[in-house]
Amino acid sequence: MLGYLSAVIVGYLLGSINSSIAVGRLWKKVDIRELGSGNAGATNTLRSLGVGPAVVVVLGDILKGVLAVTAGGLLTDSELGKMLGGLAVVLGHNWPVFFRFKGGKGILTSAAVIVYIAPYISVFVVVISVLVIALTRYVSLGSLTGALLFPALVVMMESNNTGLLVFAALLALLAVYRHRGNIERLVKGTERKLGEKNKID
Repeated sequence: MLGYLSAVIVGYLLGSINSSIAVGRLWKKVDIRELGSGNAGATNTLRSLGVGPAVVVVLGDILKGVLAVTAGGLLTDSELGKMLGGLAVVLGHNWPVFFRFKGGKGILTSAAVIVYIAPYISVFVVVISVLVIALTRYVSLGSLTGALLFPALVVMMESNNTGLLVFAALLALLAVYRHRGNIERLVKGTERKLGEKNKID
């Protein structure tokens, strides 16, 4: 039990190290949450601060997902531990204790976690998500597509793996909840597309 609790705590604390907020403060001396969409994530970083900072954010978000799942596995020697670490790191990213519980949407970190835990399923998730983004230029639409596709593919390919299905469903619910504003804008046709930049006053 202690190992599983430790996996959750380590994962959450890793997730709370928000790459976008850190890069904004250290690189540009700004709080990314006060710019553009207000989201502490890679897309807003790209629009507000440029390609260089966004690349660092992408790498940071992926790295902490990998580290959290690895830590969960080492602490518990189980797949459940890996999944708990993976869920916790996304929760930490979305609601970081170090930054007043105001973080990002957890998509890149979720993607890293999915690739680590279910690599064969993640191929379909990542490829289809990227295609949706490339065709529509809506990052939010591609993110939501991948999030919802993951549990659907688990049902089709791993129907007997209840733990993985619950894990996938929880990740999808987190993604949909954090994207509820994006969903509203997509319906209204006011969602911003990839490539549009924000201005720093």
